[in-house]
Amino acid sequence: MTRYSRQDVIRILHLHARQLTAWERAGLISYSEHYSFEALGQLRTLRDLQATTRISAKNIRASVEAMRRVAGMRNPLVEASFVRRGSHLSFRHGGALMDPLTQQLAFDFETSPARQLRVVGAGDAAQRQAAEVQELFLRAVQLEEIPATINQAVELYREILAMRPTHAPALINLGTIHYNLRKYEEAELLYRQATLADPEYALAFFDLGNVLDEMQRLPEATSAYQKAVALVPQYADAHYNLALAYERQGQRRRALRHWLAYVRLDPVGPWANHAKEQARKIMNTEKLSIVSRRGRLVKVAG
Repeated sequence: MTRYSRQDVIRILHLHARQLTAWERAGLISYSEHYSFEALGQLRTLRDLQATTRISAKNIRASVEAMRRVAGMRNPLVEASFVRRGSHLSFRHGGALMDPLTQQLAFDFETSPARQLRVVGAGDAAQRQAAEVQELFLRAVQLEEIPATINQAVELYREILAMRPTHAPALINLGTIHYNLRKYEEAELLYRQATLADPEYALAFFDLGNVLDEMQRLPEATSAYQKAVALVPQYADAHYNLALAYERQGQRRRALRHWLAYVRLDPVGPWANHAKEQARKIMNTEKLSIVSRRGRLVKVAG
Protein backbone atom coordinates (compact mmCIF):
# COMPACT_ATOMS: atom_id res chain seq x y z
CA MET A 1 0.00 0.00 0.00
CA THR A 2 1.32 3.44 -0.93
CA ARG A 3 2.36 5.59 2.03
CA TYR A 4 3.05 9.31 2.06
CA SER A 5 5.44 11.12 4.37
CA ARG A 6 4.51 14.42 6.01
CA GLN A 7 6.65 16.25 3.48
CA ASP A 8 4.88 14.37 0.66
CA VAL A 9 1.50 15.47 2.03
CA ILE A 10 2.63 19.09 2.39
CA ARG A 11 3.94 19.10 -1.18
CA ILE A 12 1.03 17.27 -2.84
CA LEU A 13 -1.71 19.28 -1.11
CA HIS A 14 0.26 22.55 -1.09
CA LEU A 15 -0.08 22.93 2.68
CA HIS A 16 2.09 24.60 5.27
CA ALA A 17 3.54 22.37 7.97
CA ARG A 18 1.75 24.52 10.54
CA GLN A 19 -1.61 23.54 9.03
CA LEU A 20 -1.03 19.84 9.74
CA THR A 21 -0.02 20.76 13.27
CA ALA A 22 -3.15 22.89 13.75
CA TRP A 23 -5.41 20.03 12.61
CA GLU A 24 -3.60 17.68 14.98
CA ARG A 25 -4.10 20.09 17.90
CA ALA A 26 -7.79 20.39 17.00
CA GLY A 27 -8.14 16.60 17.08
CA LEU A 28 -9.21 16.38 13.42
CA ILE A 29 -6.30 14.08 12.54
CA SER A 30 -3.85 12.05 14.55
CA TYR A 31 -0.15 12.79 14.41
CA SER A 32 1.66 10.56 11.98
CA GLU A 33 4.87 10.48 9.99
CA HIS A 34 3.22 8.52 7.17
CA TYR A 35 -0.27 8.65 5.62
CA SER A 36 -2.36 6.27 3.50
CA PHE A 37 -4.08 7.35 0.28
CA GLU A 38 -7.37 7.41 2.21
CA ALA A 39 -5.80 9.76 4.77
CA LEU A 40 -4.55 11.92 1.92
CA GLY A 41 -8.16 12.21 0.72
CA GLN A 42 -9.29 13.26 4.19
CA LEU A 43 -6.55 15.88 4.40
CA ARG A 44 -7.57 17.26 0.99
CA THR A 45 -11.14 17.51 2.27
CA LEU A 46 -10.00 19.37 5.37
CA ARG A 47 -7.95 21.74 3.22
CA ASP A 48 -10.95 22.46 1.02
CA LEU A 49 -13.22 22.91 4.04
CA GLN A 50 -10.82 25.50 5.43
CA ALA A 51 -10.74 27.30 2.10
CA THR A 52 -14.47 27.29 1.37
CA THR A 53 -16.32 27.51 4.70
CA ARG A 54 -16.31 29.58 7.85
CA ILE A 55 -16.65 26.52 10.10
CA SER A 56 -14.10 26.31 12.90
CA ALA A 57 -11.90 23.25 13.34
CA LYS A 58 -13.65 22.64 16.67
CA ASN A 59 -17.10 22.50 15.01
CA ILE A 60 -15.86 20.30 12.16
CA ARG A 61 -14.50 17.86 14.73
CA ALA A 62 -17.79 17.89 16.67
CA SER A 63 -19.80 17.15 13.50
CA VAL A 64 -17.47 14.35 12.41
CA GLU A 65 -17.44 12.67 15.82
CA ALA A 66 -21.24 12.90 16.07
CA MET A 67 -21.62 11.35 12.61
CA ARG A 68 -19.36 8.48 13.61
CA ARG A 69 -21.60 7.77 16.60
CA VAL A 70 -24.92 8.20 14.80
CA ALA A 71 -24.19 6.43 11.50
CA GLY A 72 -21.39 4.09 12.52
CA MET A 73 -19.05 5.59 9.92
CA ARG A 74 -15.33 5.28 10.49
CA ASN A 75 -14.40 8.31 8.41
CA PRO A 76 -17.40 10.52 7.51
CA LEU A 77 -15.29 13.08 5.62
CA VAL A 78 -14.34 10.35 3.15
CA GLU A 79 -17.34 8.01 3.28
CA ALA A 80 -20.13 10.62 2.96
CA SER A 81 -20.77 13.90 1.24
CA PHE A 82 -21.57 16.92 3.35
CA VAL A 83 -22.89 20.45 3.24
CA ARG A 84 -22.52 23.42 5.55
CA ARG A 85 -25.57 24.14 7.66
CA GLY A 86 -24.98 27.11 9.90
CA SER A 87 -21.83 26.69 11.98
CA HIS A 88 -21.45 22.93 11.47
CA LEU A 89 -21.76 20.15 8.91
CA SER A 90 -24.67 17.99 7.80
CA PHE A 91 -24.07 14.74 5.96
CA ARG A 92 -26.00 13.00 3.19
CA HIS A 93 -27.13 9.66 4.53
CA GLY A 94 -29.88 7.36 3.27
CA GLY A 95 -31.41 9.93 0.94
CA ALA A 96 -31.63 12.61 3.63
CA LEU A 97 -29.50 15.36 5.06
CA MET A 98 -28.60 14.46 8.62
CA ASP A 99 -27.46 16.91 11.24
CA PRO A 100 -25.54 14.47 13.46
CA LEU A 101 -25.42 16.86 16.41
CA THR A 102 -29.22 17.15 16.69
CA GLN A 103 -29.95 13.86 14.84
CA GLN A 104 -32.51 15.74 12.77
CA LEU A 105 -33.20 14.82 9.15
CA ALA A 106 -34.01 17.20 6.30
CA PHE A 107 -35.27 16.19 2.88
CA ASP A 108 -32.31 16.08 0.49
CA PHE A 109 -33.35 17.75 -2.74
CA GLU A 110 -30.08 16.69 -4.37
CA THR A 111 -31.20 13.05 -4.23
CA SER A 112 -34.97 13.45 -4.35
CA PRO A 113 -37.10 11.28 -6.70
CA ALA A 114 -37.92 14.38 -8.77
CA ARG A 115 -34.23 15.05 -9.25
CA GLN A 116 -33.61 11.40 -10.06
CA LEU A 117 -36.28 11.57 -12.77
CA ARG A 118 -34.63 14.62 -14.25
CA VAL A 119 -31.25 12.91 -14.58
CA VAL A 120 -32.56 9.96 -16.60
CA GLY A 121 -31.17 9.94 -20.12
CA ALA A 122 -28.97 13.01 -20.45
CA GLY A 123 -28.48 12.89 -16.69
CA ASP A 124 -27.01 9.41 -16.91
CA ALA A 125 -24.34 10.74 -19.23
CA ALA A 126 -23.65 13.61 -16.84
CA GLN A 127 -23.27 11.19 -13.95
CA ARG A 128 -20.91 9.01 -15.94
CA GLN A 129 -18.85 12.05 -16.87
CA ALA A 130 -18.72 13.16 -13.22
CA ALA A 131 -17.44 9.72 -12.20
CA GLU A 132 -14.86 9.80 -14.99
CA VAL A 133 -13.69 13.28 -13.96
CA GLN A 134 -13.32 12.15 -10.34
CA GLU A 135 -11.29 9.11 -11.39
CA LEU A 136 -9.05 11.21 -13.63
CA PHE A 137 -8.53 13.73 -10.85
CA LEU A 138 -7.44 11.09 -8.33
CA ARG A 139 -5.03 9.60 -10.87
CA ALA A 140 -3.61 13.05 -11.59
CA VAL A 141 -3.06 13.67 -7.88
CA GLN A 142 -1.14 10.39 -7.61
CA LEU A 143 0.99 11.16 -10.69
CA GLU A 144 1.69 14.68 -9.43
CA GLU A 145 3.54 13.38 -6.38
CA ILE A 146 6.28 11.75 -8.50
CA PRO A 147 8.61 14.14 -10.36
CA ALA A 148 9.02 11.68 -13.22
CA THR A 149 5.26 11.63 -13.88
CA ILE A 150 4.47 15.34 -13.49
CA ASN A 151 3.92 15.69 -17.24
CA GLN A 152 1.37 12.87 -17.17
CA ALA A 153 -0.46 14.64 -14.35
CA VAL A 154 -0.49 17.82 -16.44
CA GLU A 155 -2.08 15.95 -19.34
CA LEU A 156 -4.76 14.47 -17.08
CA TYR A 157 -5.60 17.87 -15.59
CA ARG A 158 -5.89 19.26 -19.12
CA GLU A 159 -8.15 16.35 -20.06
CA ILE A 160 -10.36 17.13 -17.07
CA LEU A 161 -10.53 20.81 -18.04
CA ALA A 162 -11.43 19.90 -21.61
CA MET A 163 -14.41 18.05 -20.17
CA ARG A 164 -15.16 20.54 -17.38
CA PRO A 165 -13.50 23.94 -17.90
CA THR A 166 -14.80 25.13 -14.52
CA HIS A 167 -13.31 22.30 -12.45
CA ALA A 168 -11.71 24.56 -9.83
CA PRO A 169 -9.54 21.92 -8.04
CA ALA A 170 -7.99 20.86 -11.38
CA LEU A 171 -7.34 24.51 -12.27
CA ILE A 172 -5.67 25.08 -8.91
CA ASN A 173 -3.52 21.93 -9.02
CA LEU A 174 -2.43 22.61 -12.59
CA GLY A 175 -1.69 26.20 -11.64
CA THR A 176 0.45 25.03 -8.74
CA ILE A 177 2.48 22.73 -11.01
CA HIS A 178 3.24 25.77 -13.18
CA TYR A 179 3.96 27.82 -10.05
CA ASN A 180 6.51 25.27 -8.84
CA LEU A 181 8.13 25.33 -12.28
CA ARG A 182 8.34 29.15 -11.98
CA LYS A 183 5.97 29.56 -14.91
CA TYR A 184 4.20 32.34 -13.07
CA GLU A 185 2.19 33.80 -15.96
CA GLU A 186 0.61 30.40 -16.70
CA ALA A 187 -0.05 29.84 -13.00
CA GLU A 188 -1.68 33.24 -12.66
CA LEU A 189 -4.02 32.54 -15.57
CA LEU A 190 -5.11 29.19 -14.11
CA TYR A 191 -5.64 30.60 -10.62
CA ARG A 192 -7.72 33.44 -12.04
CA GLN A 193 -9.83 30.92 -13.94
CA ALA A 194 -10.35 29.05 -10.66
CA THR A 195 -11.57 32.23 -8.94
CA LEU A 196 -14.09 32.72 -11.74
CA ALA A 197 -15.14 29.07 -11.71
CA ASP A 198 -15.81 29.18 -7.96
CA PRO A 199 -15.88 32.73 -6.52
CA GLU A 200 -16.37 31.29 -3.01
CA TYR A 201 -13.18 29.18 -3.13
CA ALA A 202 -10.76 31.03 -0.86
CA LEU A 203 -7.86 28.72 -1.74
CA ALA A 204 -7.98 29.99 -5.34
CA PHE A 205 -7.60 33.61 -4.16
CA PHE A 206 -4.85 32.62 -1.71
CA ASP A 207 -2.85 30.87 -4.44
CA LEU A 208 -3.46 33.79 -6.80
CA GLY A 209 -2.04 36.08 -4.14
CA ASN A 210 1.05 33.90 -3.82
CA VAL A 211 1.86 33.97 -7.54
CA LEU A 212 1.22 37.73 -7.80
CA ASP A 213 3.55 38.19 -4.82
CA GLU A 214 6.25 36.21 -6.65
CA MET A 215 5.75 38.48 -9.66
CA GLN A 216 6.31 41.56 -7.44
CA ARG A 217 2.74 42.76 -7.99
CA LEU A 218 2.08 43.48 -4.34
CA PRO A 219 -1.08 45.60 -4.59
CA GLU A 220 -2.78 42.87 -6.65
CA ALA A 221 -1.48 40.17 -4.31
CA THR A 222 -2.85 42.14 -1.36
CA SER A 223 -6.29 42.29 -2.98
CA ALA A 224 -6.26 38.54 -3.56
CA TYR A 225 -5.30 37.82 0.07
CA GLN A 226 -7.98 40.25 1.24
CA LYS A 227 -10.57 38.29 -0.74
CA ALA A 228 -9.41 34.99 0.77
CA VAL A 229 -9.70 36.45 4.28
CA ALA A 230 -13.11 37.95 3.53
CA LEU A 231 -14.39 34.58 2.34
CA VAL A 232 -12.91 32.63 5.26
CA PRO A 233 -11.95 34.83 8.24
CA GLN A 234 -10.39 31.77 9.94
CA TYR A 235 -7.90 31.29 7.08
CA ALA A 236 -4.71 31.65 9.13
CA ASP A 237 -2.23 31.40 6.27
CA ALA A 238 -4.04 34.11 4.33
CA HIS A 239 -3.81 36.44 7.36
CA TYR A 240 -0.08 35.68 7.63
CA ASN A 241 0.66 36.42 3.97
CA LEU A 242 -1.57 39.50 4.00
CA ALA A 243 0.34 40.85 7.01
CA LEU A 244 3.62 40.31 5.16
CA ALA A 245 2.26 42.06 2.06
CA TYR A 246 1.12 45.07 4.09
CA GLU A 247 4.49 45.34 5.85
CA ARG A 248 6.36 45.26 2.55
CA GLN A 249 4.21 48.17 1.39
CA GLY A 250 4.90 50.14 4.56
CA GLN A 251 1.33 49.72 5.87
CA ARG A 252 2.32 48.52 9.31
CA ARG A 253 -0.90 49.31 11.13
CA ARG A 254 -2.87 47.27 8.63
CA ALA A 255 -0.31 44.50 8.99
CA LEU A 256 -0.76 44.52 12.77
CA ARG A 257 -4.40 43.48 12.52
CA HIS A 258 -3.50 40.39 10.53
CA TRP A 259 -0.47 39.44 12.63
CA LEU A 260 -2.78 39.45 15.63
CA ALA A 261 -5.43 37.47 13.73
CA TYR A 262 -2.85 34.87 12.81
CA VAL A 263 -1.69 34.52 16.41
CA ARG A 264 -5.29 34.09 17.55
CA LEU A 265 -5.92 31.36 14.97
CA ASP A 266 -2.58 29.53 15.27
CA PRO A 267 -0.98 30.53 18.58
CA VAL A 268 1.82 27.94 18.84
CA GLY A 269 4.93 27.36 16.77
CA PRO A 270 7.69 29.29 14.96
CA TRP A 271 5.31 31.12 12.62
CA ALA A 272 3.20 32.24 15.58
CA ASN A 273 6.37 33.41 17.33
CA HIS A 274 7.32 35.44 14.26
CA ALA A 275 3.85 36.96 14.05
CA LYS A 276 3.97 37.88 17.76
CA GLU A 277 7.37 39.48 17.32
CA GLN A 278 6.23 41.51 14.32
CA ALA A 279 3.14 42.67 16.22
CA ARG A 280 5.28 43.63 19.21
CA LYS A 281 7.62 45.69 17.02
CA ILE A 282 4.72 47.55 15.44
CA MET A 283 3.11 48.23 18.82
CA ASN A 284 6.44 49.57 20.12
CA THR A 285 7.20 51.84 17.19
CA GLU A 286 3.77 53.14 16.23
CA LYS A 287 1.77 55.55 18.37
CA LEU A 288 -1.26 53.37 18.74
CA SER A 289 -4.29 53.65 20.97
CA ILE A 290 -5.80 50.46 22.27
CA VAL A 291 -8.95 49.96 24.27
CA SER A 292 -8.78 48.13 27.58
CA ARG A 293 -11.45 45.66 28.65
CA ARG A 294 -13.09 48.41 30.69
CA GLY A 295 -13.38 50.61 27.61
CA ARG A 296 -10.66 53.06 28.72
CA LEU A 297 -8.23 54.30 26.02
CA VAL A 298 -4.61 53.38 26.77
CA LYS A 299 -1.79 55.02 24.83
CA VAL A 300 1.04 52.80 23.68
CA ALA A 301 4.25 54.80 23.72
CA GLY A 302 6.13 55.06 20.42
